[in-house]
Amino acid sequence: MGSYTFSPKPYNDVADTTFGPIEKYIPANDNVPQDESGASAGFAVGGERGQYIGLRRGSGEHVVPPRPAWPERRGDFLQTYRGGKFWPIDPRSEEVFIEDIAHSLSLQCRYAGHCHRFYSVAEHSVLMARHLRWEGMDVALWALLHDASEAYLVDVPRPLKRHLPGYKEAEAKVMAAVCERFSLEKEMPAVVHDADTRIIGDELVNMAPMDWHDRYAGQELGVTLRYWSPAKAETEFLATFEALMECRARGMA
Repeated sequence: MGSYTFSPKPYNDVADTTFGPIEKYIPANDNVPQDESGASAGFAVGGERGQYIGLRRGSGEHVVPPRPAWPERRGDFLQTYRGGKFWPIDPRSEEVFIEDIAHSLSLQCRYAGHCHRFYSVAEHSVLMARHLRWEGMDVALWALLHDASEAYLVDVPRPLKRHLPGYKEAEAKVMAAVCERFSLEKEMPAVVHDADTRIIGDELVNMAPMDWHDRYAGQELGVTLRYWSPAKAETEFLATFEALMECRARGMA
């Protein structure tokens, strides 16, 4: 099985590995299989034999199904790819998982889908991380995860995002949880912010020509879009993450 590595020598830009089996990660929250009293056993959820949802057979007595013992949190939760729960308005770092981030971002297209070919947020993030690898492992990891909040809040285009103060507040909280989870500084490095703007110049090749594109002429980051499929983008995202985490573990700056 191949892997993506960061080293002083040239390397292949294609990886054939995934981050590993999901089972090695601790399940988020209280996600456990239903016991035999559940619907999967042929009975009403939370009920007994001979009992239907909301009505006890033959008695006419209304039965209120028991409420799940979920923790008190702000807002509601969304179900993640792994089968976990994540509260976008009340995020916690222990509920952030790299598999959820990689999978979700690999399925989201940049520019709200207004481009010639599918180009995912995951690929965008990988291209930035690999371009900035010589700035240090923490900077490269920040670049890889700079849009991680969009795995839980979806990718909102810049022209709309600046008019959604509620979204910006939620985004800041989710990114704080992401940074805590992966031991990153809370403030995005300036070089990552700059690269996130300059890469637009490279990505315009995937859009219909318009006059506003001229502002990015000569400011491109210098990356080449690969137009990976969602599955490929997810694999490359996880491989890049693993390589960066391994370098950090070895003490590489």
